[in-house]
Amino acid sequence: VHGDAQRIFAEIVPVASLRAVHVYFPDPWWKARHKKRRIMNEDFLPQVARALEPGGCLHFWTDVEEYFDTGVATVKAATTLSGPFAVAERPADHDLDYRTHFERRTRRGGLPVFRAEFRKSAQVG
Repeated sequence: VHGDAQRIFAEIVPVASLRAVHVYFPDPWWKARHKKRRIMNEDFLPQVARALEPGGCLHFWTDVEEYFDTGVATVKAATTLSGPFAVAERPADHDLDYRTHFERRTRRGGLPVFRAEFRKSAQVG
């Protein structure tokens, strides 16, 4: 599906239908007046939690520490997902062994990638 993830999750994705949601290196929208456009927000994250099946995971990675801190705080405030749980960085097996272009560029530059995983309770109800 190609489109606005906020609309897709709110209008198309059924309840408890996803095992995992991966948000890797989302646009940080640097300017203060644009930060409201960030995907890790109080409208989108409850939709992610709703769409996750019991035991499902939200993976959030970014190379922007401020966005990571804000995103983690927003997940905690806007959902009942548990976490954040640390995600271990594994060395790349080869030059194309990265999840995204941004991860490759960041890691090759020796810069940190901030990673967290959140989990929906396996308890139904």
